[in-house]
Amino acid sequence: MSHLKKLTILALIAFVAFSCNKDDDPKPIDYPETITELAVATPDLSNLVAALQKADLATTLNGAGPFTVFAPTNAAFTTFLADNGFSSVDDVPVDVLTQILLNHVILGEVKSNQIQTGYVKTLADGPVDGTKLSMYLDASSGVKINGISDVTTPDINATNGVIHIVDAVIGLPTVVDFALADSNFSTLTSALTRADLTFDYVTALSTPNGTAPAPFTVFAPTNDAFASLLTELGATSLDDIDEPTLKAALDLHAVAGTNVLAAGLSDDMTVTTLGGDITANVTGGATLTDSNGRVSNITFTDVQAANGVIHVIDKVLLPKLPPNIVGKALDTPSLSILVQALQAADGNLVDVLNGPGPFTVLAPDNDAFTAFLSDNGFASLADVPTDVLSQILLNHVISGKVMSTDLVDAGAGYASTSATGAGGNPMSIYFNTSDGVKFNGISSVTTPDIEVTNGVIHIVNKVIGLPTVVDQAVANPNFSSLVAALGAADGDLVTVLGGEGPFTVLAPDNDAFTTFLHGASLGDVPTDALANLLLNHVISGVVTSTDLVSEEAGYTNTLAVGPNDNKLSLYYNTTDGVKFNGVSSVSKADIVTSNGIIHAVDAAIPIPTVVTFATADPNFSTLVSALTTLTPNTDFVATLSGTGPFTVFAPTNAAFDALGTPPAEPVLTQVLLHHVVSGNYQSGDLNQSGDTTVPTLQGDNITITLPGTNGNTADMTDGAGNSDIGIIKVNVQAGNGVIHVINKVLLPSS
Repeated sequence: MSHLKKLTILALIAFVAFSCNKDDDPKPIDYPETITELAVATPDLSNLVAALQKADLATTLNGAGPFTVFAPTNAAFTTFLADNGFSSVDDVPVDVLTQILLNHVILGEVKSNQIQTGYVKTLADGPVDGTKLSMYLDASSGVKINGISDVTTPDINATNGVIHIVDAVIGLPTVVDFALADSNFSTLTSALTRADLTFDYVTALSTPNGTAPAPFTVFAPTNDAFASLLTELGATSLDDIDEPTLKAALDLHAVAGTNVLAAGLSDDMTVTTLGGDITANVTGGATLTDSNGRVSNITFTDVQAANGVIHVIDKVLLPKLPPNIVGKALDTPSLSILVQALQAADGNLVDVLNGPGPFTVLAPDNDAFTAFLSDNGFASLADVPTDVLSQILLNHVISGKVMSTDLVDAGAGYASTSATGAGGNPMSIYFNTSDGVKFNGISSVTTPDIEVTNGVIHIVNKVIGLPTVVDQAVANPNFSSLVAALGAADGDLVTVLGGEGPFTVLAPDNDAFTTFLHGASLGDVPTDALANLLLNHVISGVVTSTDLVSEEAGYTNTLAVGPNDNKLSLYYNTTDGVKFNGVSSVSKADIVTSNGIIHAVDAAIPIPTVVTFATADPNFSTLVSALTTLTPNTDFVATLSGTGPFTVFAPTNAAFDALGTPPAEPVLTQVLLHHVVSGNYQSGDLNQSGDTTVPTLQGDNITITLPGTNGNTADMTDGAGNSDIGIIKVNVQAGNGVIHVINKVLLPSS
């Protein structure tokens, strides 16, 4: 019977085997696998499997989960073991290995397309009971974990979660590791690693938990927080912050020996950092307040590292700072009236000088203000109009930080203040360090270089009023000859140029006056002629160097007068610097005052003749050649430089070009004389509608017809009867006559 049973079983097996072989299309059965089973079945994860078995975590990852596992390859484990001095997984202490492996596991199933940049919690234990280590995931380009490990194969699905294969073992992170991994802390990292720091923050903050001074509580400012700090301090980069200040600030962001979670903070809690005490509050949102009263919001909490915890903050904490400009003024009894003035003036000047700056403030002391009020007939500060007071105070403020050594190195010169001068331009201030440091010739520095957080204060002994062009000339010793001339000339020019204006003054320096006098003294110049000469340097209105350059070249009028009391013209050309009448160049431009603007020039500008303008204006270069080189037997220059007056109709270069080859000298001489009329006829002296016929020095008449045609100001008919000639510019007024510019050469009758 036993034998028969065996035969029956063998037959049944053979039948089943035959039936299977008859199946033409066998279907493999897809059996679901857990994370552990998938790892066991993957040859490149054999080191991970060995580690899981040693740490007794294989059973855990076979559990219900779900889990997200970042699974290091065999190569990743090999590198990890070598880097840490282990010859094999068996050499790693079980408790350490367990936490490292759990640091690769997140509770819950997170597919790669669900990963967002930020922090998550792993299953590894933190330094405080009940805490779990954080993990920083960067999804900006692929997925990187804690700045060191990249996902190479994502989304291997298991029955109890998902596996992402990674190329490096993810060690237990320090607070430094998170700072390095998170790009939001790149400026903080730069600060912590600056070469000149006298403390090694990286080494200290990498201290493992259980070894003093770990654990740490770190308040980590973001990049935006550092950017705001630079603006607040008026700095352009971290390099602008000195090492002691930077170190003192960094010390305020770390607490040693404790891992304080957000739940451990409370209102009015004193937090003792490496750099001193700060105050925490939680009502209405967690904040930190430094000793300056600056409040920083805690925007993200409990980034848990193996050796401490990080809380993210939006403002850099600072050590007790020296006062700013306003604070220093408040702390200085001798500046009490200045403080009152700042509070009373228009423009919220207290807020302005509380700003980041940097500013250089020339601070008048109380005695200076008392003298100012008395000199100007004010019984008290309250009597000064608040708008005027504001401008006076702003005239003591220079943008930027200017130390007394900077001024001394420069010797003398001009700076711009925050007051508004003529034409809406920043007011100029003159400094001279030949005898101490003096501003505008009236106010001396008594206490220099009081450095504050937003600039520097120099205490001065006089209030610096809003200067006129005369005040600025008096202040600058290089203009002493000009000042003497203004005082000597007819017309009380000191009072005139100290008036409302506005004026543009071309101010010859002392060397220019010396050259002009040519060995004579100022007293040798007739006072009426001196007055007209000086007024030939004054233009009505505000004309900046930029205005001149934008026009390139042209004519304007001065306050000097020529024949028939007509205002003299002034020719400017900016093709090579800024030059007037071809003889005087600007050496220092745009000295702005309350009633005008000064341009220092290197030569006095004599009363011009018609020859002066012809020589200065390159549009008349062919005319000048005709008057000189081509007509050597007639001294036109001497004649047209004489008393006159003359009215000259001056052909442009283009007009001569249209004439072709100039005629021989005898004919050319008559042609040139045909352009000159005796007398000073401005456009207003001609008939406003109709013809004006006048004789020329050549003898033939010319006729001017108003109004002109084809865009001409007036039309002309010459002695030869040509009537297609146009006056294209009028009234270039010289001291001995007037020029009208024409577009065609005039020809006499024969």
